[in-house]
Amino acid sequence: MLSLLPLLTEAEELDTLHHWKLEVSAMPGRALVADKWQSEWLKDRNNMAFDAKVSFRKLPQDSDAFAKDYGYPALSVGVRWQMNHGVTMHKPLSDSWRYIEEVDYDSKMGNIITLYGQFNRPVWQNNRWQVGYNLDFGVGYSHRKYNVENGIDNEMIGARWNIFFGMGANASYRVGKNWGLSGGVQFYHHSNGAMNRPNKGANFLSPYIGAFVLWDDDNRAEKYHTAQALSHNNKSSKEYGSPLYLQFDLSVGTRTLLEEWLYTQFEIRPEEEGYRKADFKNYITYSLQTGLMYRYARRWASGIGTDICYGNYHKQLEKYNSYIGNEGKLSPWSVGIGIRHEAFYHRFSLAMSLGYYVYRNMGEWAKELEKPYYERIGLFYNIPGTKIKIGGQVKAHLTKADLTEFTISIPLSFHSSAF
Repeated sequence: MLSLLPLLTEAEELDTLHHWKLEVSAMPGRALVADKWQSEWLKDRNNMAFDAKVSFRKLPQDSDAFAKDYGYPALSVGVRWQMNHGVTMHKPLSDSWRYIEEVDYDSKMGNIITLYGQFNRPVWQNNRWQVGYNLDFGVGYSHRKYNVENGIDNEMIGARWNIFFGMGANASYRVGKNWGLSGGVQFYHHSNGAMNRPNKGANFLSPYIGAFVLWDDDNRAEKYHTAQALSHNNKSSKEYGSPLYLQFDLSVGTRTLLEEWLYTQFEIRPEEEGYRKADFKNYITYSLQTGLMYRYARRWASGIGTDICYGNYHKQLEKYNSYIGNEGKLSPWSVGIGIRHEAFYHRFSLAMSLGYYVYRNMGEWAKELEKPYYERIGLFYNIPGTKIKIGGQVKAHLTKADLTEFTISIPLSFHSSAF
């Protein structure tokens, strides 16, 4: 990864880099098709979003070792207003939809307002240009969702409150001393994390164009030269070495059953109770994830691990599988192995894993709709004075949420100074 600072002289650093930034942007987007079934009912796909965010960026004069490692990233808080009335859905008469009856209107996705946090890392910069990437997490509220009155074909959004995730590439050009233009491309996703049905999720790809202003205090030069004299001589700049540690993640999750959704949508007739219903029961899950981790840099750790999950809903799965002629006993247990990675920034960390099931017996519907591998992504916070981290995770199969978890993470180090 290219370093930011060597491209700038001292004078350019003082003139170019600022702590604060306000940016507004417009984002014409297009909904993405997740699978062949969605392509049959997703009718119109265009939306428009407007975004505003405030960013703070640690600079060399702040003597922050984590910021230096990442090339002095910006941390932002933003609000996005998505106008999704141009995204419509309609299921036509088709043998593939079984007993579903066609309605005489198009279901609309509905507008969403989102509050999010962003991590924006620069990878290249000179005195005018900056190029980087961003990761976003947040929560969105949709004013429309799946319902049997006027949104019966809206499989994308099944709950008012939704989890938001985004990522993208961006570039900015400083036109004047304290203002400039920005642009790039963003992918973003809304879903309820399988806490309700439907949960196809809404995925958008969007170019964007924006404008920004920069500002800072008046004694930046004095702070800069003081920091150069200190030369990052602080506690946070201490190298971690190459610590090896065991990590235990204890999780409690919640999910609804995809099988129940599919049964009430496709396997019963309109006159039967529960036809295309909108309310689904939540089931509790428990999991223990272990990892042998190697922290090879202050900001990164990687490793391998195991994953044991228990969900006491197998009897319900047996019932829904029997309705389509698949008899047999199912198991509440799932066991997987996988690779893990975690990125650290002060007390926050982003954890990711890719696993493969070595044991899972959830029925024929699960075999058809799930992959033998799964993903987890979560955001964590290290409790001050402890090694314990708390956070939330989403487990998914090929980006389709399986469950949402609250997790307590406990690392046990083989080296006393590793953390």
